[in-house]
Amino acid sequence: MEDSQVARSIELNDGTRMPVLGLGTWKSPHLPRTSVQGAVEAAIAAGYRHIDTAHNYKNEVDIGKALRSKIQQGVIRRQDMFIVSKKMGDDLFPKKDGKMLTSDIDYVDVWRGMEALQASGKVKSIGVSNFSILQLERLLALCRLPPAVNQIELHPYLVQTEMIEFCKSKSIALTAYSPFGSPQRPPEMFRGVLDPHKLLEDPVVADIAKKHRRSPAQVLLRYHVQQGIAVIPKSDKPHRILENTKIFDFSLTEEDMRALRGLDRGWRACMLEGVKSHPYYPFV
Repeated sequence: MEDSQVARSIELNDGTRMPVLGLGTWKSPHLPRTSVQGAVEAAIAAGYRHIDTAHNYKNEVDIGKALRSKIQQGVIRRQDMFIVSKKMGDDLFPKKDGKMLTSDIDYVDVWRGMEALQASGKVKSIGVSNFSILQLERLLALCRLPPAVNQIELHPYLVQTEMIEFCKSKSIALTAYSPFGSPQRPPEMFRGVLDPHKLLEDPVVADIAKKHRRSPAQVLLRYHVQQGIAVIPKSDKPHRILENTKIFDFSLTEEDMRALRGLDRGWRACMLEGVKSHPYYPFV
């Protein structure tokens, strides 16, 4: 077996350390509500120290309750936790006649406001999500601070080699969301034959998992952390949350990595359909 040692955290370009394994908490509003508080408490008990949320996920209060509970139990201190939130969606793009209106405020101006927020000490790090290379280049050229992180969809059906290499060259960390192709979305959100929701069932993934005596999910998570990319799988099942932590005691071979990258089809689960009219829509 190859050396299985990979860093459990990444040092960001501002000096902060971010755990490479986090818990994703987005859930389609079309699906039944489950206990986010319970999932976060289970994740903290399993060793997670990175929780991902956003204002429009409408679960920040539940996450706060989970943190408070585990702090009161003496399991964690607040400074042990890396909590990611995002400002997005209806907050920035109000709707008219059911359609999202793209603002004439340049995201560069928003970023400068975030720089001020970091300078005030209210947040430790600032980053972006779903940014294209063009958008990142504008920030780097026009702003004082570079993003610490770009959170994007990444998995073997959407390898994004150019983005990975660009961010590495600029010391911008990457966080992979939808690492399993987002199979928990309701079927009406699938994009036909071009949708990645069956990634966990791919025979290549299954063969690699069998070889290492691991689950397909563990193989897909290891694929990211072995590249130095953080990953935020979503689950509300305690046994799955725990299983997803068991990715630091085995390695994928170079042959495995090539086989997984060879699955690249350019298939996305998240297309941000509501903002296609934005002049900097990232998925052109």
